[in-house]
Amino acid sequence: MSICNERGDVEAEPESKQNVTRVEAEPGVCEFTCVIEAKRKDSGHVSIKIMDSECEQIQHLSKTIKEIRLKELFEPITQNPVYVSAQRAGCHPSCPIPMAVLKAVEVAMDMALPREVLIRFE
Repeated sequence: MSICNERGDVEAEPESKQNVTRVEAEPGVCEFTCVIEAKRKDSGHVSIKIMDSECEQIQHLSKTIKEIRLKELFEPITQNPVYVSAQRAGCHPSCPIPMAVLKAVEVAMDMALPREVLIRFE
């Protein structure tokens, strides 16, 4: 990825920002937003950071899920390491943060486009 400097010249983006997918997740009524960063390490691994949440369960989840492998993305929900860790952390079953983690990983792996997800109540 590259960026333009003040003169309009194209420069390489700093290493720390390369290949990082950053998601801000707003889970709803609890208002415990968080930031998720997924960084592709190689063709089969993505590192995960979950930050800035005041939710104790999400804080626990952030300590237990640090990386996911490509094949783990396709595990059934009952065996998926993100959902298994979310259950162990005591996350509410309808918490959207585990899904946001998986979406960030998919984008970091170039398996999905970075598009917003929305649940709208009418």
